[in-house]
Amino acid sequence: MKKFVSFRFVATLLLALVAGTATYAQDNVIDKVVWVVGDEAILKSDVEEMRIDAQLSGRKFDGDPYCVIPEEIAVQKLFLHQAKLDSIDVPESQVIQLVDRQMNMYLQNIGSKEKVEEYFNRPYAQIRERMRENFRDMVTMQEMQKKIVGNIKVTPSEVRRYFSGLPADSIPYVPTQVEVQIITLQPKVPLEEIEDVKRRLREFTDQVNKGEMDFSTLARLYSQDKASAVKGGEIGFSGRGMLDPAYANVAFSLTDPKKVSKIVESEYGYHIIQLIEKRGDRVNTRHILLRPHVPESALKAACARLDSISDEIRADKFSFDAAASAISQDKDTRNNHGLMVNLNPETGVSTSRFELQDLPQDVAKVVSTMNVGEISKAFTMVSEKDGKQVCAIVKLKSRVNGHKAAISEDYQALKEIVLHKLQDQTLQKWIKEKQKTTYVRIDPEWQKCDFKYPGWVVKNKE
Repeated sequence: MKKFVSFRFVATLLLALVAGTATYAQDNVIDKVVWVVGDEAILKSDVEEMRIDAQLSGRKFDGDPYCVIPEEIAVQKLFLHQAKLDSIDVPESQVIQLVDRQMNMYLQNIGSKEKVEEYFNRPYAQIRERMRENFRDMVTMQEMQKKIVGNIKVTPSEVRRYFSGLPADSIPYVPTQVEVQIITLQPKVPLEEIEDVKRRLREFTDQVNKGEMDFSTLARLYSQDKASAVKGGEIGFSGRGMLDPAYANVAFSLTDPKKVSKIVESEYGYHIIQLIEKRGDRVNTRHILLRPHVPESALKAACARLDSISDEIRADKFSFDAAASAISQDKDTRNNHGLMVNLNPETGVSTSRFELQDLPQDVAKVVSTMNVGEISKAFTMVSEKDGKQVCAIVKLKSRVNGHKAAISEDYQALKEIVLHKLQDQTLQKWIKEKQKTTYVRIDPEWQKCDFKYPGWVVKNKE
């Protein structure tokens, strides 16, 4: 959910992390180390790549980009270094989900895979891998920030005091928000498609067992988890809770790195798994993922069924709530009568209200033209959770038009504003304290900046 106020430096850092995905050829740049933070270097090429990407995406800098960008990277490194010390791990499944969502957006906006490669001037697999690293850093940094500000609370009196002290022209504007209910159906995959996937996985297992092919080579060639395929199928050390339950059960039962697991069905598709190493309650594995092909006829059949259901709802044969609870295959909303929930990852607070840009793109396109109480026609969408194509219908439950905030109607939103102010202050104080205990060296030519955190330059005085 988009906030009225957010940590300004957090927003720019996250943009910098994702922007780093769009790396362009820099053959004409003589590289050099321009900053060192702790034991990590910031290269001139790192800064130049982000500057070019910002230029292409229309981002404006509040100051000299050659000052702003390296400072953003430096602050990022402070958080990531502390996260490493605090042993903060993020679920690989969450990272992959973010990568899939971003890549799907690129495909929709840019066109084909070939056009995406042309835009980023690198192979598709490399784009995914770079993005995977960036998103892992982004989520890790968010978790570290949440840990730092986790104990901050806001009382109703603090909210009222903040709101009463605002000038009339400073009262925040609440954008239009909607509540949406959804029913999804996954197309029925023909049995022969499932059997074909299992047959291929059994063939891969035989090739590995007979010594004809390495598991990692087969993963690079055939796995449909592109993010891990470039690493030979390796997903990195993960705790049980970081993995799909079916995958975790098999992965943690493996004992021989030379053996290949039985075929495992998870919500992402079908896998075979090979153990790399166990360390206490974490395991590192490689896998090959295949998904059965879904024929267009199956998608049309699922959508046709949903259109029939929506007709029966309109005819008052049963309610949308009842249909969602009985037949929807969206696990996140089925037990909530289909009501979509918007979770704020920074505060952990959830709400049923969305701004349109915070809804899944396919849903937002449909909802934007609907009236309250209206039920859509069936449409196809890509599930953000597992990347599968599903059919869906939605109902616009409510719409609250944009307005100036009032404490009686928008208390939760105003509470978040106050909470973010306190969190922002805490994080900025943490950064300033961290500067004092972290080795920082900046090339003299890059020191002549009006930094947001002046403590960087103090570290360079002889």
